[in-house]
Amino acid sequence: MNNSLTQMLMNYAPLIVLFVLGWFFGSRHERQHLAQLSIAEQELGHIIVSTERFYQPSVAEHSQGELVLGSVVIAQDYFKMIIARVLSIFGKNLTTYETLLDRARREAVVRMRTQAKAKGYNHIYGLRFEVSNINQLGSMVEAIAYGTAVVSTDTVDVADTTAHSNFLT
Repeated sequence: MNNSLTQMLMNYAPLIVLFVLGWFFGSRHERQHLAQLSIAEQELGHIIVSTERFYQPSVAEHSQGELVLGSVVIAQDYFKMIIARVLSIFGKNLTTYETLLDRARREAVVRMRTQAKAKGYNHIYGLRFEVSNINQLGSMVEAIAYGTAVVSTDTVDVADTTAHSNFLT
């Protein structure tokens, strides 16, 4: 019995070690990405983003609306996908997919705001999202955020901007 246990450990130990290492480094990378997103969202918080379709801010003279967009493809690590597949058998909430979609949407908005900032705009309205799976496993998603950017003369309290930015992200 002792030989069979030792043999089993020798056979499956590399798989278990690789699984734990993959989980550790994947989680670490995800935490770093979320921290970078938080910093970028704070830096770009002065750009007001609204999901209202027919809202028209007070536009500065000689300012025309322009389409701005942010696009990103984010992949989930396979170790979290294994956990998601096991949880889906039992009908559990798949938080690994939720965090994947959250990161993709937030990154797309950051990239859209960065494009608006580079072009000198301070307001984006009519924000829309498109999210789609890239592969059949569902481990990669593409998120596109787009809206109309303008130079606005509207003034918004910093507290309102922060609350509104948190609503979108």
